[in-house]
Amino acid sequence: MSVDGRKTRQPPSAADQQLVELWLNSLWLEKGLSDNSRASYQRDLWQYALWLNQREHTLLSAGRAQLQSYLHWRLEQQLKSSSTSRLLSCLRGFYRFLLRERYLDEDPTLNLDNPRLARPLPKTLSEAEVERLLATPDARDVLGLRDRAMLELLYASGLRISELVSLQLEQLNTRLGVIRVLGKGDKERLVPVGDEALRWLQSYLKQSRPELVRHEREEALFLSQRGQMMTRQAFWYRIRRYAVEAGIDKPLSPHVLRHAFATHLVNHGADLRVVQMLLGHSDLSTTQIYTHVADQRLQSLHREHHPRG
Repeated sequence: MSVDGRKTRQPPSAADQQLVELWLNSLWLEKGLSDNSRASYQRDLWQYALWLNQREHTLLSAGRAQLQSYLHWRLEQQLKSSSTSRLLSCLRGFYRFLLRERYLDEDPTLNLDNPRLARPLPKTLSEAEVERLLATPDARDVLGLRDRAMLELLYASGLRISELVSLQLEQLNTRLGVIRVLGKGDKERLVPVGDEALRWLQSYLKQSRPELVRHEREEALFLSQRGQMMTRQAFWYRIRRYAVEAGIDKPLSPHVLRHAFATHLVNHGADLRVVQMLLGHSDLSTTQIYTHVADQRLQSLHREHHPRG
């Protein structure tokens, strides 16, 4: 199975390529891992395999010593510790697979420590900035109304942009005010929409979508000007344009409204496990970053408003 994505200029040995392909196929079959994730794993393994091939080793012949040398080389190249941590996670999964399939008798990643990471706080927007962003699209225009509905839903539900653009009509229940979301690893969750976002969605469905649809059997909820499912790149481009128009000069990531959704929920006292379920995080530790954002916000407010701050 081929995996889309950027590839290194020179491929590793055919034997190493075959091993990587076997593992990627198993990830697709057993865990339903996305093409983007598998492409990322492929790049990491190919880079390591190339480094080994240049030193007359392969992924099978390399042991703990070669892996430690590679990590030291990455350190000398001043590569980010976050990418090295991701690489180690990838290698652990890969070598566990090789052990399971009896290609190896020993795991070279055993007892290797991850590099220490300074966990970055997610970039987010204030509630006032979100309000300005949401109000920017011209709802009198067909595309403007579509964009307003998408932004409202993104902020109301905390969806990933990829989840938003891939929504199908059948996943939205306007009567109950919920959407059925298919997240990472094909995990399904129900997310409430909220009255305001639901109102904009109903307006879009009544006024804009009939103008955009080109084929009666088209099931995508949000359509492009060509009547096809929106791409995440196209919608992210529009978010950045609206941010400029709204006077928001912060560096924004594709997850900015997802982060704002979670941060504002925690700021207003939402239970962390509820936020975890809404975001579709498999591990609560991933969600706990938003408590740090909330703490930082409280400290800022204290300094600004308390007479002894």
